[in-house]
Amino acid sequence: MPTILIFGAGKSAIYLIDYLADSCAGGDRQLLVADLDVALAISKLRNRSNTRAVGVKLDDQDSRRELIEQADVVISMLPAGLHPVVAADCLELGKHFFTASYESEALRAMRSEIEAKGLLFLNECGLDPGIDHMSALKIIHEAKAKGEVIRSFTSYCGGLLAPQSEDNPWKYKFTWNPRNVVLAGQGTSKYLEHGEVKIVPYHQLFKRVEPVNFPGLGEFDGYPNRDSLSYQHIYGLEGIATLLRGTLRRAGFCKAWDVLVQLGLTDDSSQLQLPAGSTYRQFLNTFLPWSDSFSVEEKLTELIPDLDFPTFEKLQWLGLFESIPLPITEGSPAQLLQAILEVHWSLQPADRDLIVMQHQVEIQTETGIKKIISSLVDIGQDAVHTAMAKTVGLPLAIAVDLFLKGEISLRGLQLPVVPELYLPILKALEKGGIRFEERVED
Repeated sequence: MPTILIFGAGKSAIYLIDYLADSCAGGDRQLLVADLDVALAISKLRNRSNTRAVGVKLDDQDSRRELIEQADVVISMLPAGLHPVVAADCLELGKHFFTASYESEALRAMRSEIEAKGLLFLNECGLDPGIDHMSALKIIHEAKAKGEVIRSFTSYCGGLLAPQSEDNPWKYKFTWNPRNVVLAGQGTSKYLEHGEVKIVPYHQLFKRVEPVNFPGLGEFDGYPNRDSLSYQHIYGLEGIATLLRGTLRRAGFCKAWDVLVQLGLTDDSSQLQLPAGSTYRQFLNTFLPWSDSFSVEEKLTELIPDLDFPTFEKLQWLGLFESIPLPITEGSPAQLLQAILEVHWSLQPADRDLIVMQHQVEIQTETGIKKIISSLVDIGQDAVHTAMAKTVGLPLAIAVDLFLKGEISLRGLQLPVVPELYLPILKALEKGGIRFEERVED
Protein backbone atom coordinates (compact mmCIF):
# COMPACT_ATOMS: atom_id res chain seq x y z
CA MET A 1 0.00 0.00 0.00
CA PRO A 2 1.62 3.32 -1.06
CA THR A 3 2.26 5.69 1.82
CA ILE A 4 2.29 9.50 1.55
CA LEU A 5 4.19 11.49 4.17
CA ILE A 6 3.53 15.20 4.66
CA PHE A 7 6.00 17.20 6.74
CA GLY A 8 4.19 20.24 8.17
CA ALA A 9 0.53 20.71 9.14
CA GLY A 10 0.46 24.51 9.19
CA LYS A 11 -2.26 26.79 7.85
CA SER A 12 -1.15 26.41 4.24
CA ALA A 13 -1.53 22.62 4.37
CA ILE A 14 -5.25 22.26 5.10
CA TYR A 15 -6.45 21.67 1.52
CA LEU A 16 -3.46 19.49 0.74
CA ILE A 17 -4.18 17.30 3.75
CA ASP A 18 -7.94 17.16 3.09
CA TYR A 19 -7.51 16.15 -0.56
CA LEU A 20 -4.99 13.41 0.14
CA ALA A 21 -6.75 12.19 3.30
CA ASP A 22 -9.98 11.80 1.34
CA SER A 23 -8.06 9.90 -1.36
CA CYS A 24 -7.12 7.31 1.26
CA ALA A 25 -10.73 6.40 2.00
CA GLY A 26 -10.70 3.59 -0.57
CA GLY A 27 -8.03 1.75 1.41
CA ASP A 28 -5.42 1.52 -1.34
CA ARG A 29 -3.06 4.14 0.14
CA GLN A 30 -2.31 5.74 3.51
CA LEU A 31 -1.31 9.19 4.71
CA LEU A 32 1.07 10.21 7.49
CA VAL A 33 1.16 13.85 8.63
CA ALA A 34 4.21 14.79 10.68
CA ASP A 35 4.50 17.98 12.67
CA LEU A 36 6.27 19.29 15.74
CA ASP A 37 2.75 19.82 17.13
CA VAL A 38 1.09 16.40 16.98
CA ALA A 39 -2.22 17.85 18.20
CA LEU A 40 -2.27 20.17 15.19
CA ALA A 41 -1.73 17.25 12.82
CA ILE A 42 -4.45 15.25 14.56
CA SER A 43 -6.90 18.15 14.20
CA LYS A 44 -6.22 18.39 10.46
CA LEU A 45 -6.75 14.66 9.84
CA ARG A 46 -10.04 14.43 11.77
CA ASN A 47 -9.79 10.66 12.37
CA ARG A 48 -10.19 9.76 8.70
CA SER A 49 -9.45 6.17 7.74
CA ASN A 50 -5.94 5.20 6.68
CA THR A 51 -4.45 8.39 8.10
CA ARG A 52 -2.16 8.94 11.06
CA ALA A 53 -0.61 11.94 12.80
CA VAL A 54 2.95 11.62 14.08
CA GLY A 55 5.44 13.82 15.86
CA VAL A 56 8.82 14.65 14.40
CA LYS A 57 11.99 16.37 15.57
CA LEU A 58 13.13 18.06 12.38
CA ASP A 59 16.66 18.65 13.64
CA ASP A 60 17.02 14.95 14.50
CA GLN A 61 18.12 13.02 11.42
CA ASP A 62 17.07 9.69 12.89
CA SER A 63 13.58 11.03 13.65
CA ARG A 64 13.17 12.35 10.10
CA ARG A 65 14.53 9.28 8.40
CA GLU A 66 12.48 6.85 10.46
CA LEU A 67 9.38 8.50 9.00
CA ILE A 68 10.74 8.87 5.47
CA GLU A 69 11.61 5.16 5.36
CA GLN A 70 7.91 4.38 5.87
CA ALA A 71 6.85 6.48 2.87
CA ASP A 72 6.81 6.19 -0.90
CA VAL A 73 6.16 9.89 -1.54
CA VAL A 74 7.29 12.73 0.74
CA ILE A 75 5.76 16.22 0.65
CA SER A 76 7.53 19.08 2.40
CA MET A 77 5.36 21.95 3.64
CA LEU A 78 8.19 23.14 5.87
CA PRO A 79 10.03 26.48 5.66
CA ALA A 80 12.03 26.68 2.42
CA GLY A 81 15.40 26.30 4.18
CA LEU A 82 14.45 22.81 5.34
CA HIS A 83 13.50 21.44 1.92
CA PRO A 84 17.08 20.51 0.97
CA VAL A 85 17.51 18.66 4.26
CA VAL A 86 14.41 16.53 3.68
CA ALA A 87 15.23 16.18 -0.02
CA ALA A 88 18.71 14.83 0.80
CA ASP A 89 17.14 12.22 3.08
CA CYS A 90 14.67 11.26 0.35
CA LEU A 91 17.45 10.94 -2.19
CA GLU A 92 19.53 8.68 0.02
CA LEU A 93 16.52 6.54 0.96
CA GLY A 94 15.09 6.42 -2.59
CA LYS A 95 11.82 8.29 -2.00
CA HIS A 96 9.96 10.67 -4.33
CA PHE A 97 9.83 14.29 -3.16
CA PHE A 98 7.29 17.09 -3.77
CA THR A 99 7.12 20.76 -2.71
CA ALA A 100 5.29 23.97 -3.59
CA SER A 101 8.47 26.01 -3.11
CA TYR A 102 11.07 27.36 -5.53
CA GLU A 103 13.65 24.94 -6.84
CA SER A 104 16.85 25.76 -4.97
CA GLU A 105 20.51 25.45 -5.93
CA ALA A 106 20.80 22.70 -3.33
CA LEU A 107 18.11 20.70 -5.17
CA ARG A 108 19.74 21.38 -8.54
CA ALA A 109 22.99 19.93 -7.20
CA MET A 110 21.12 16.64 -6.67
CA ARG A 111 19.78 16.50 -10.26
CA SER A 112 22.07 13.81 -11.67
CA GLU A 113 21.63 11.49 -8.69
CA ILE A 114 17.84 11.99 -8.72
CA GLU A 115 17.80 10.96 -12.38
CA ALA A 116 20.16 8.03 -11.78
CA LYS A 117 17.85 6.64 -9.10
CA GLY A 118 14.73 7.09 -11.24
CA LEU A 119 13.04 9.37 -8.70
CA LEU A 120 10.65 12.28 -9.23
CA PHE A 121 11.48 15.45 -7.32
CA LEU A 122 8.77 17.98 -8.25
CA ASN A 123 9.12 21.58 -7.02
CA GLU A 124 7.20 24.82 -7.62
CA CYS A 125 3.82 23.10 -7.72
CA GLY A 126 1.77 25.54 -5.64
CA LEU A 127 0.31 28.94 -6.53
CA ASP A 128 3.23 31.27 -7.25
CA PRO A 129 5.29 29.34 -8.15
CA GLY A 130 3.00 26.70 -9.59
CA ILE A 131 -0.34 27.69 -11.05
CA ASP A 132 1.41 30.70 -12.59
CA HIS A 133 3.76 28.39 -14.53
CA MET A 134 1.06 25.96 -15.58
CA SER A 135 -1.46 28.52 -16.82
CA ALA A 136 1.23 30.57 -18.57
CA LEU A 137 2.77 27.59 -20.37
CA LYS A 138 -0.63 26.42 -21.56
CA ILE A 139 -1.09 29.75 -23.39
CA ILE A 140 2.50 29.87 -24.64
CA HIS A 141 2.58 26.29 -25.91
CA GLU A 142 -0.81 26.61 -27.63
CA ALA A 143 0.39 29.74 -29.46
CA LYS A 144 3.66 28.11 -30.50
CA ALA A 145 1.82 25.04 -31.78
CA LYS A 146 0.01 27.35 -34.22
CA GLY A 147 3.27 28.87 -35.37
CA GLU A 148 2.56 32.12 -33.53
CA VAL A 149 5.20 34.22 -31.76
CA ILE A 150 4.98 35.59 -28.22
CA ARG A 151 5.98 39.26 -28.32
CA SER A 152 5.15 40.30 -24.76
CA PHE A 153 4.40 38.42 -21.54
CA THR A 154 3.52 40.06 -18.23
CA SER A 155 2.14 38.19 -15.26
CA TYR A 156 1.02 39.36 -11.82
CA CYS A 157 -0.16 37.52 -8.71
CA GLY A 158 -1.32 38.68 -5.30
CA GLY A 159 -2.73 37.36 -2.04
CA LEU A 160 -5.09 40.00 -0.66
CA LEU A 161 -8.46 40.47 1.03
CA ALA A 162 -11.83 39.74 -0.52
CA PRO A 163 -13.79 43.00 -1.02
CA GLN A 164 -16.19 42.17 1.84
CA SER A 165 -13.25 41.92 4.25
CA GLU A 166 -11.41 45.11 3.23
CA ASP A 167 -12.06 46.83 6.54
CA ASN A 168 -8.91 48.98 6.76
CA PRO A 169 -7.39 51.70 4.54
CA TRP A 170 -4.60 49.39 3.35
CA LYS A 171 -7.18 46.82 2.16
CA TYR A 172 -4.66 44.22 3.29
CA LYS A 173 -4.01 41.62 5.98
CA PHE A 174 -1.52 38.79 6.28
CA THR A 175 -2.61 35.70 4.37
CA TRP A 176 0.92 34.30 4.09
CA ASN A 177 4.24 34.49 5.94
CA PRO A 178 4.37 38.00 7.51
CA ARG A 179 8.16 38.17 7.34
CA ASN A 180 8.12 37.53 3.60
CA VAL A 181 5.61 40.36 3.16
CA VAL A 182 7.72 42.84 5.15
CA LEU A 183 10.89 41.92 3.26
CA ALA A 184 9.22 41.65 -0.16
CA GLY A 185 11.21 43.10 -3.03
CA GLN A 186 14.49 43.60 -1.20
CA GLY A 187 17.39 43.31 -3.59
CA THR A 188 17.20 44.29 -7.24
CA SER A 189 14.34 43.61 -9.65
CA LYS A 190 15.12 42.83 -13.29
CA TYR A 191 12.83 42.54 -16.28
CA LEU A 192 12.62 43.16 -20.04
CA GLU A 193 10.67 45.99 -21.63
CA HIS A 194 10.60 46.55 -25.39
CA GLY A 195 13.89 44.72 -25.79
CA GLU A 196 15.69 46.59 -23.01
CA VAL A 197 16.77 45.16 -19.66
CA LYS A 198 15.33 47.22 -16.82
CA ILE A 199 16.79 47.29 -13.32
CA VAL A 200 14.80 48.54 -10.33
CA PRO A 201 16.66 48.91 -7.02
CA TYR A 202 14.68 48.32 -3.85
CA HIS A 203 14.42 52.00 -2.92
CA GLN A 204 12.63 52.64 -6.24
CA LEU A 205 10.54 49.48 -6.42
CA PHE A 206 7.28 50.72 -4.91
CA LYS A 207 7.37 53.85 -7.03
CA ARG A 208 7.53 51.79 -10.24
CA VAL A 209 4.03 50.34 -10.23
CA GLU A 210 1.65 49.61 -13.07
CA PRO A 211 -2.16 49.59 -12.82
CA VAL A 212 -3.73 46.16 -13.28
CA ASN A 213 -7.49 45.82 -13.61
CA PHE A 214 -9.78 42.90 -12.82
CA PRO A 215 -13.42 43.21 -13.98
CA GLY A 216 -15.66 43.52 -10.97
CA LEU A 217 -12.76 44.04 -8.56
CA GLY A 218 -11.21 47.27 -9.82
CA GLU A 219 -7.65 48.55 -9.78
CA PHE A 220 -4.54 46.99 -8.30
CA ASP A 221 -0.90 48.08 -8.06
CA GLY A 222 1.54 45.75 -9.83
CA TYR A 223 5.25 45.92 -9.02
CA PRO A 224 8.10 43.80 -10.49
CA ASN A 225 9.38 40.65 -8.81
CA ARG A 226 13.11 40.24 -8.29
CA ASP A 227 14.10 38.25 -11.37
CA SER A 228 11.90 38.03 -14.44
CA LEU A 229 14.82 37.42 -16.80
CA SER A 230 15.32 33.77 -15.80
CA TYR A 231 11.84 32.97 -17.11
CA GLN A 232 13.03 33.49 -20.68
CA HIS A 233 14.55 30.01 -20.45
CA ILE A 234 11.96 28.41 -18.16
CA TYR A 235 9.07 29.51 -20.40
CA GLY A 236 10.96 29.12 -23.69
CA LEU A 237 10.68 32.84 -24.45
CA GLU A 238 14.20 33.56 -25.64
CA GLY A 239 14.12 36.63 -27.89
CA ILE A 240 10.92 38.05 -26.38
CA ALA A 241 10.76 41.87 -26.21
CA THR A 242 8.84 42.32 -22.93
CA LEU A 243 8.88 39.90 -19.99
CA LEU A 244 7.79 40.87 -16.50
CA ARG A 245 6.48 38.96 -13.50
CA GLY A 246 5.14 40.94 -10.59
CA THR A 247 3.16 41.13 -7.37
CA LEU A 248 -0.26 42.71 -6.84
CA ARG A 249 -1.49 44.94 -4.04
CA ARG A 250 -4.57 47.12 -3.88
CA ALA A 251 -4.26 50.52 -5.56
CA GLY A 252 -2.57 52.96 -3.16
CA PHE A 253 -0.87 50.29 -1.07
CA CYS A 254 2.52 50.69 -2.74
CA LYS A 255 2.67 54.45 -2.25
CA ALA A 256 2.09 54.07 1.48
CA TRP A 257 4.46 51.10 1.78
CA ASP A 258 7.12 53.14 -0.01
CA VAL A 259 7.08 55.62 2.88
CA LEU A 260 8.09 52.81 5.25
CA VAL A 261 10.81 51.75 2.80
CA GLN A 262 12.18 55.27 2.40
CA LEU A 263 12.29 55.79 6.17
CA GLY A 264 14.13 52.50 6.74
CA LEU A 265 11.44 50.65 8.68
CA THR A 266 11.77 47.57 6.45
CA ASP A 267 15.54 47.29 6.94
CA ASP A 268 16.61 43.88 8.21
CA SER A 269 20.37 44.44 8.31
CA SER A 270 20.71 46.34 11.57
CA GLN A 271 19.55 45.85 15.16
CA LEU A 272 17.66 48.20 17.46
CA GLN A 273 17.48 48.14 21.23
CA LEU A 274 14.81 50.65 22.16
CA PRO A 275 14.10 51.49 25.81
CA ALA A 276 11.51 49.34 27.54
CA GLY A 277 8.06 50.84 27.14
CA SER A 278 8.88 52.55 23.82
CA THR A 279 5.85 53.43 21.74
CA TYR A 280 4.84 53.24 18.10
CA ARG A 281 5.34 57.01 17.86
CA GLN A 282 8.84 56.81 19.32
CA PHE A 283 9.69 53.98 16.91
CA LEU A 284 8.62 56.12 13.95
CA ASN A 285 10.47 59.14 15.32
CA THR A 286 13.68 57.07 15.49
CA PHE A 287 13.79 57.28 11.69
CA LEU A 288 13.05 61.02 11.46
CA PRO A 289 15.42 63.99 11.83
CA TRP A 290 15.74 65.71 15.19
CA SER A 291 13.83 68.96 15.64
CA ASP A 292 13.17 71.17 18.65
CA SER A 293 10.01 72.59 17.10
CA PHE A 294 8.48 70.17 14.56
CA SER A 295 6.18 67.35 15.56
CA VAL A 296 6.55 63.79 14.26
CA GLU A 297 3.81 64.47 11.74
CA GLU A 298 5.47 67.67 10.54
CA LYS A 299 8.88 66.04 10.22
CA LEU A 300 7.38 63.20 8.22
CA THR A 301 5.68 65.65 5.86
CA GLU A 302 8.95 67.54 5.45
CA LEU A 303 10.88 64.35 4.68
CA ILE A 304 8.27 62.82 2.32
CA PRO A 305 7.14 65.75 0.12
CA ASP A 306 4.51 63.76 -1.81
CA LEU A 307 2.80 62.45 1.34
CA ASP A 308 -0.92 62.76 0.57
CA PHE A 309 -3.94 62.23 2.79
CA PRO A 310 -4.75 58.62 1.71
CA THR A 311 -1.14 57.65 2.48
CA PHE A 312 -1.14 59.51 5.78
CA GLU A 313 -4.43 57.80 6.68
CA LYS A 314 -2.87 54.36 6.16
CA LEU A 315 0.07 55.18 8.44
CA GLN A 316 -2.28 56.69 10.99
CA TRP A 317 -4.48 53.57 10.96
CA LEU A 318 -1.45 51.48 11.94
CA GLY A 319 -1.13 53.65 15.05
CA LEU A 320 2.32 54.94 14.11
CA PHE A 321 1.53 58.39 15.51
CA GLU A 322 0.13 57.02 18.78
CA SER A 323 1.73 56.41 22.17
CA ILE A 324 0.95 52.69 22.04
CA PRO A 325 3.59 50.40 23.62
CA LEU A 326 5.54 48.42 21.05
CA PRO A 327 4.99 44.64 21.02
CA ILE A 328 8.79 44.19 20.99
CA THR A 329 11.61 46.68 21.48
CA GLU A 330 14.62 44.68 20.26
CA GLY A 331 15.33 43.40 16.77
CA SER A 332 15.81 44.75 13.29
CA PRO A 333 13.55 47.59 12.12
CA ALA A 334 11.79 45.06 9.90
CA GLN A 335 11.15 42.78 12.88
CA LEU A 336 9.71 45.62 14.95
CA LEU A 337 7.54 46.70 12.04
CA GLN A 338 6.39 43.13 11.52
CA ALA A 339 5.36 42.91 15.18
CA ILE A 340 3.24 46.04 14.74
CA LEU A 341 1.67 44.79 11.52
CA GLU A 342 0.83 41.41 13.02
CA VAL A 343 -1.33 43.24 15.54
CA HIS A 344 -3.21 45.19 12.87
CA TRP A 345 -3.11 42.91 9.83
CA SER A 346 -4.12 39.60 11.39
CA LEU A 347 -7.00 37.76 9.74
CA GLN A 348 -10.12 37.61 11.88
CA PRO A 349 -12.14 34.36 11.94
CA ALA A 350 -14.76 35.61 9.48
CA ASP A 351 -12.30 37.32 7.14
CA ARG A 352 -12.11 36.03 3.59
CA ASP A 353 -8.99 36.33 1.50
CA LEU A 354 -8.56 36.83 -2.23
CA ILE A 355 -6.15 35.37 -4.77
CA VAL A 356 -5.76 37.29 -8.03
CA MET A 357 -3.52 36.34 -10.93
CA GLN A 358 -3.39 37.77 -14.42
CA HIS A 359 -1.35 37.00 -17.53
CA GLN A 360 -1.21 39.60 -20.31
CA VAL A 361 0.19 38.02 -23.47
CA GLU A 362 0.73 39.73 -26.82
CA ILE A 363 0.97 37.25 -29.70
CA GLN A 364 1.97 37.80 -33.31
CA THR A 365 -0.49 35.87 -35.49
CA GLU A 366 -0.89 35.62 -39.25
CA THR A 367 -3.43 38.44 -39.14
CA GLY A 368 -1.67 40.74 -36.69
CA ILE A 369 -1.17 41.19 -32.94
CA LYS A 370 -3.71 39.77 -30.53
CA LYS A 371 -3.66 40.21 -26.76
CA ILE A 372 -4.84 37.50 -24.39
CA ILE A 373 -5.75 38.54 -20.86
CA SER A 374 -6.13 35.47 -18.64
CA SER A 375 -7.35 36.10 -15.09
CA LEU A 376 -7.82 33.96 -12.00
CA VAL A 377 -9.90 35.11 -9.04
CA ASP A 378 -10.46 32.89 -6.01
CA ILE A 379 -12.05 33.88 -2.69
CA GLY A 380 -11.52 31.99 0.55
CA GLN A 381 -14.24 30.70 2.86
CA ASP A 382 -12.86 32.07 6.14
CA ALA A 383 -9.57 32.65 7.97
CA VAL A 384 -8.82 28.90 8.05
CA HIS A 385 -10.06 27.74 4.66
CA THR A 386 -8.26 30.46 2.76
CA ALA A 387 -7.89 30.92 -0.98
CA MET A 388 -4.14 31.05 -0.35
CA ALA A 389 -4.11 27.61 1.28
CA LYS A 390 -6.39 26.25 -1.46
CA THR A 391 -4.33 27.50 -4.39
CA VAL A 392 -1.03 26.46 -2.78
CA GLY A 393 -2.16 23.06 -1.52
CA LEU A 394 -4.45 21.69 -4.22
CA PRO A 395 -1.97 21.67 -7.14
CA LEU A 396 0.52 19.78 -5.00
CA ALA A 397 -2.11 17.32 -3.78
CA ILE A 398 -3.36 16.72 -7.32
CA ALA A 399 0.18 16.11 -8.59
CA VAL A 400 0.82 13.49 -5.88
CA ASP A 401 -2.54 11.84 -6.55
CA LEU A 402 -1.89 11.64 -10.30
CA PHE A 403 1.62 10.30 -9.69
CA LEU A 404 0.39 7.51 -7.43
CA LYS A 405 -2.29 6.62 -10.00
CA GLY A 406 0.46 6.19 -12.58
CA GLU A 407 -0.79 9.11 -14.69
CA ILE A 408 2.54 10.95 -14.35
CA SER A 409 5.52 8.97 -15.62
CA LEU A 410 8.14 11.73 -15.56
CA ARG A 411 11.23 11.28 -13.41
CA GLY A 412 14.10 13.54 -12.41
CA LEU A 413 14.13 17.08 -11.04
CA GLN A 414 11.03 18.72 -12.50
CA LEU A 415 8.89 21.85 -12.55
CA PRO A 416 5.26 21.78 -13.75
CA VAL A 417 6.16 23.37 -17.10
CA VAL A 418 5.55 20.39 -19.40
CA PRO A 419 2.14 19.30 -20.70
CA GLU A 420 2.31 15.90 -18.99
CA LEU A 421 2.23 17.76 -15.68
CA TYR A 422 0.30 20.95 -16.20
CA LEU A 423 -2.58 19.75 -18.39
CA PRO A 424 -4.03 17.15 -15.96
CA ILE A 425 -3.35 19.36 -12.94
CA LEU A 426 -5.11 22.37 -14.50
CA LYS A 427 -8.02 20.14 -15.50
CA ALA A 428 -8.39 18.85 -11.94
CA LEU A 429 -8.08 22.39 -10.54
CA GLU A 430 -10.96 23.51 -12.74
CA LYS A 431 -13.13 20.81 -11.19
CA GLY A 432 -12.18 22.31 -7.82
CA GLY A 433 -13.29 25.78 -8.91
CA ILE A 434 -9.83 27.18 -9.69
CA ARG A 435 -10.12 28.36 -13.27
CA PHE A 436 -8.93 31.18 -15.51
CA GLU A 437 -11.19 33.45 -17.52
CA GLU A 438 -9.72 34.55 -20.83
CA ARG A 439 -10.57 37.45 -23.06
CA VAL A 440 -8.93 38.27 -26.37
CA GLU A 441 -8.25 41.77 -27.64
CA ASP A 442 -7.28 42.15 -31.31
